[in-house]
Amino acid sequence: MTEEHQGGSRGWTAARKGVWSWLRFTSLRLRLVLVFGLVALTAAVSASGIAYWLNREAVLTRTQDAVLRDFEQEMQNRAGALSEHPTQDELQHTAGQMANSSQRFGVLLVAEDADGDTVYGSSGGLDGFALSDVPESLRTAVNKEQKLTSANKHPYHLYWQRITDDDTPYLVAGTKVIGGGPTGYMLKSLEPEAKDLNSLAWSLGIATALALLGSALLAQALATTVLKPVHRLGVAARRLGEGRLDTRLRVSGTDELADLSRTFNSAAENLEKRVADMAGREQASRRFVADMSHELRTPLTALTAVTEVLEEELEFEGEGGSFDPMVEPAVRLVVSETRRLNDLVENLMEVTRFDAGTARLVLDDVDVADQITACIDARAWLDAVDLDAERGIHARLDPRRLDVILANLIGNALKHGGSPVRVSVARADDEVVIRVRDHGPGIPEDVLPHVFDRFYKASASRPRSEGSGLGLSIALENVHIHGGGITAENSPEGGAVFVLRLPQDPSPPTDEDAGDGDDGGTGGVPDDGSRGKDAKGQV
Repeated sequence: MTEEHQGGSRGWTAARKGVWSWLRFTSLRLRLVLVFGLVALTAAVSASGIAYWLNREAVLTRTQDAVLRDFEQEMQNRAGALSEHPTQDELQHTAGQMANSSQRFGVLLVAEDADGDTVYGSSGGLDGFALSDVPESLRTAVNKEQKLTSANKHPYHLYWQRITDDDTPYLVAGTKVIGGGPTGYMLKSLEPEAKDLNSLAWSLGIATALALLGSALLAQALATTVLKPVHRLGVAARRLGEGRLDTRLRVSGTDELADLSRTFNSAAENLEKRVADMAGREQASRRFVADMSHELRTPLTALTAVTEVLEEELEFEGEGGSFDPMVEPAVRLVVSETRRLNDLVENLMEVTRFDAGTARLVLDDVDVADQITACIDARAWLDAVDLDAERGIHARLDPRRLDVILANLIGNALKHGGSPVRVSVARADDEVVIRVRDHGPGIPEDVLPHVFDRFYKASASRPRSEGSGLGLSIALENVHIHGGGITAENSPEGGAVFVLRLPQDPSPPTDEDAGDGDDGGTGGVPDDGSRGKDAKGQV
């Protein structure tokens, strides 16, 4: 395929998509135009039909009345002057005289001669107007003698009828001479009137088409006028939905659309105020948590130092320690709760960094297998974790945050699952896939959607469990800042499986992910509170 042909195909496809998009976007416009067109068509057709019918009746009635009046006058003046039994020549001559009247119609006279024979006289000769051209019903009505009453003073009347012969309309009429004499029939072509009516019909049809076109153009103009503010409202609503809360509409006029624009502006203003108020409250809340965590660090540092001394005394109690047996449980509780409180403060500090957008990555080229081994070894989990990871799988990651992620996942599996915990590493496209699987009972189906929620605990009856409920949520945040993802599911063979996907070369962090805030601390620790030498004993 040539380049020119490809360009033409792309142009045609783009044009077709543009037309289809315009039609879909302006469906309301099309419906408005169609409604206007249908209304205009109905009105124009109705008006044209009524006008045609009225003009048709007026033209035919005017022509008919003039012809019948002239024919009746000729019958009285010329046919009435004939003898009671005229000859055929007399009938022929009189019919020709009658046909030369101002209306120019054909005439047929029928009478009996002195011998009692029926004779005919036609204005067109032997090949002219004949009795067979007159409808039978009309002949019967003309020859029927009517009873004389006070309302009917003549035995015979003038009758007429419209007929069509070879698509040509005619007016046929007949009457008898009162007092005895011939019977006369008249035939008048209405073709000129029919042509005039056809011209009128064409004129009305053209007028109807013009009215339809004009209504479509008017509907288009009105649709543009009416729908333009609606279009602006739609654009403003999309901008508002994108977070541009300062979006406002220009209001002009006092109609319903102007009222709608004012309502939108009022709603947008109220929304902006509420969002600003909520943002202020959220910022104050984050600042409070951060300040509280910072303030707790100083006394916790002293407490941690004291608890370390107490812990050393507890370890060497068998070698001469002097703790009172009644005091020893309290000391152990103080040590455990101080450690738990220290972990909670560190986790809260990390959460506030993510919420404030000050968390940042310190990327380095790491061997994933070495990083996992270091994480397990630092927490003395070597006997409880099976590692299936070949060396040489490198990725640009933040080692500290990867350690936080692995510590939370593996520590969570050791605490809530069953040994051994299996950690496997594989490369998929441009990602590193790390799976952490335990051999425990698995995660309940109603808990799976919430395992990464903050402060969520599967058992509400254990509020004093060692975990803070923040470990997995911090792991998820650290995965997201790398541009990766993490999922939790139950293995068909039993146990829970956490699947961690990290890009081998993550994109640079955005302004939302990066900042200059304090990023110190451990960045989150396993919820089981594991530390070095005592972690193994908890498995």
